[in-house]
Amino acid sequence: MIRSIPFKKLSLCCGLSFFTQIVCAAVQTTPYLAMHVQPKYAKLKVMPYANPFAPKGGILSQSSLGTFDNLNSMNGKGSSTEGVNYLFDTLMDRSLDEPRVMYPLLAEKVSYDPDHLKYIIFYLNPKARFNNGQPLTAEDVKFTFDTYQTKANLGLQMYLSDLARTQVLSKHQVKFIFRSDNNVEMPLIVASLPIYSKQDWINRDFSRVTLQPIVGSGPYVIDRIDAGRSISYKRSPHYWAKDLAVNKGRYNFDRLKYVYYRNLDVSFEGFKSRQFTLYEEKNIRNWMTAYHFPGVQSGLIKKYKAHLHTPLDIQSLVFNTRRAPLNDIHLRQALTYAYDFEWQNKALFFNQNRRLQSYFDNTDLAAKGRPSAAELSVLKPYIAQLNPIMRQGVVQDWHYPVSDASGFNRRNLLTAQKLLKDAGYQIRKNQLYDRQGKLVQIELLMQQENQPRELMPFVRNLNRLGIQVNLRQVDVPQYMERIRRHDFDMMVFNMPQTLTPGKEQAQFWGSVAADEANNYNYSGIKNPVIDRMIEKIVAAKSREEVVLYTRVLDRLLRAGYYQILTYGKPERWFAYWNIYQQPVIKPKLSVGWEYWWVDAEKAKKLHQSVQKH
Repeated sequence: MIRSIPFKKLSLCCGLSFFTQIVCAAVQTTPYLAMHVQPKYAKLKVMPYANPFAPKGGILSQSSLGTFDNLNSMNGKGSSTEGVNYLFDTLMDRSLDEPRVMYPLLAEKVSYDPDHLKYIIFYLNPKARFNNGQPLTAEDVKFTFDTYQTKANLGLQMYLSDLARTQVLSKHQVKFIFRSDNNVEMPLIVASLPIYSKQDWINRDFSRVTLQPIVGSGPYVIDRIDAGRSISYKRSPHYWAKDLAVNKGRYNFDRLKYVYYRNLDVSFEGFKSRQFTLYEEKNIRNWMTAYHFPGVQSGLIKKYKAHLHTPLDIQSLVFNTRRAPLNDIHLRQALTYAYDFEWQNKALFFNQNRRLQSYFDNTDLAAKGRPSAAELSVLKPYIAQLNPIMRQGVVQDWHYPVSDASGFNRRNLLTAQKLLKDAGYQIRKNQLYDRQGKLVQIELLMQQENQPRELMPFVRNLNRLGIQVNLRQVDVPQYMERIRRHDFDMMVFNMPQTLTPGKEQAQFWGSVAADEANNYNYSGIKNPVIDRMIEKIVAAKSREEVVLYTRVLDRLLRAGYYQILTYGKPERWFAYWNIYQQPVIKPKLSVGWEYWWVDAEKAKKLHQSVQKH
């Protein structure tokens, strides 16, 4: 017997059904992960910056400074080894040409609602295996993230703070549930972290330093460890993912090797004597003057400039605004005029550096010129909350002061003196006193590896302003401990920036991070407008919104005079023994050396040439 359903109930059921369809329709399942952008390579069988016919074989060897004692780079203990990331696969693999786009690796597809990111489901590839042959399952993924949230280094735990829990749905399905529903970075973050084997850690302590090999699912496995001196990896002969689109023509070297040196000079000599074959040159003087030895002159060594579309590192002089005298924005603004980049670039850097004008330099995220109408619209509700100096700075066509490169910097120092005088500072007997009559003294903290000669012109200019400066050079452990405890006035620092800004910006500039040890807000910035702009970046629904809010953040950071941005290079410099080939098309966001390969003919000629000598 079929019962009739009352009209009202039928209408309600239909309405609920229709509503459910609308909700479900927002959840998309795709063989890629793209946050508010359209992926360019979703249908390709091989990435455009790869040569699928590249031969396998040979070795790529590089150098590293210092030493190492830990294969587990995720627990934040000791000194982790170079290249350890090649032991592991991630859920998806980043495109080297597209921000916020990832393609299948351990996971073959994902389900999520791009407009309400409360969760994301990854569907693991059933073929995924660890290098010991054991299947990689959702249990391993859950173990990995549960461990990260409880035993990883503090920075990573904070990076994952928006992850509420990881849930196993089936052997090959894992669900990440987030605390908020608007953090577009979280799916990309969880998709990009290495996955560990749960079985491998049953009788091991994740939080301890270890040189015992770790089971991974990546393209390489440990070959040989010479503790503290070198580490080499060999290509996994049974790598499960070698035929995926992201991996065709990739990982062509049979072996990778990293040789450790105590300092750059010894490292360079090691490269010249072929102790390793690929060298990234970071010393401008070397690049301009030291490559005239026989290996270069005979063509056995090639120099190579990689032009990347990635942000330049934030290299800066950091002001600690938590304590006097640098808690005064008037003083910080004046000190900006004492930094003479033009003379330094001419006298020390062969005019090869360029002045950083943005915290996102070399990208479309950098604020340029006067604010656009869209930027002004974003700023308008907050302008009244800003300090008058910031209020003026955010609407300007921002440029740091320019000197005549003579070394005297007279015009800028006169400007600095006027700013200080207008702010109530006084000079008595060539010494600067603040508004309370206290002598202005600053300690400038730096690591032993920093070159004092780069800072002495700045120190001399501060002395001309009547400021006493103590240049304090300490070893790396002492330096890290002091900045961790915020025990400094000024310091020299270098920090990478990202093309896809998100929640990490709160660690760099957010009010909460200012009071947390081991975080990256070294300036101690506590500005509610900056906090609000970071929230807008995290919640952005499109790349256009990310660019808009980041440009406004850039303006706020510059106008707050929290740091003096110094200099950077718009390219990376390499030298290599001439046995390598590269694909014709280069990736825009990475050097992409894992797509290089050994040219057998060139290797043979090099061997014959060395044998002759």
